[in-house]
Amino acid sequence: MRFRPCIDIHNGKVKQIVGGSLRDENDSAQTNFAAGKGADYYAGLYKRDGLKGGHIILLNHSGSPFYEETKRQALGALQAYPGGMQIGGGVTAENAAGYLEAGAGHVIVTSYVFCDGTFRKENLDRLVSSVGREHIVLDLSCRRRGGRYYVVTDRWQKYTDMELTEETLDTLAAYCDEFLIHGVDVEGKRSGMEEELVHMLGKWKGIPVTYAGGISSLADIEKFRKLSKGGVDFTIGSALDLFGGDVPYETVKKMLN
Repeated sequence: MRFRPCIDIHNGKVKQIVGGSLRDENDSAQTNFAAGKGADYYAGLYKRDGLKGGHIILLNHSGSPFYEETKRQALGALQAYPGGMQIGGGVTAENAAGYLEAGAGHVIVTSYVFCDGTFRKENLDRLVSSVGREHIVLDLSCRRRGGRYYVVTDRWQKYTDMELTEETLDTLAAYCDEFLIHGVDVEGKRSGMEEELVHMLGKWKGIPVTYAGGISSLADIEKFRKLSKGGVDFTIGSALDLFGGDVPYETVKKMLN
């Protein structure tokens, strides 16, 4: 079990938001924290502390007037920590290699693989041919519907027809190196994790999985360890003191790395 740091970028700034509030219309989101420092500062901090495999997420769509500044911030973070971080947000088979050349260790992909709410294996095959499965993280972030978890896409705004189960993980693991899974309904709310989801991820035995969403205290980290049986990595965003929360970054990094 490792702590994976994060850098979320929205409207050209490092932010922590309530995940379920993100809307492409007017580039709006309920914001918990907006940083005064750039993304390169946080990447440099993670490099100093030897924290590898964290994620950088561009939260604006490519048609947004903020997209270019958001992308510029992301590329600056990659340059500050070459090979140390993963990047996601609008990644396709056509641009994935460019992000790796810019310093990303992996590319993180959802929307390209789940077009219009449907799994497109041909796109996944194209991506694997472009950069190799060893450079791919599939983002299977999910929300509840009818008591089950379904993968959501387009910056968590659209449900897909793919239920997130151990069988889903078994199938898709052949096409990627890791999974990143946000519990979107609790993301940014500091209200506790999706316990059923964490338990399921902990039971599954396969490639590395990183969970994000709702971990809000040191006690939550211990609960996460028990629920996941220590087999899942995790991210803390809004609750971390780096981003205006109460969980001490210095303590977390020493505990788990």
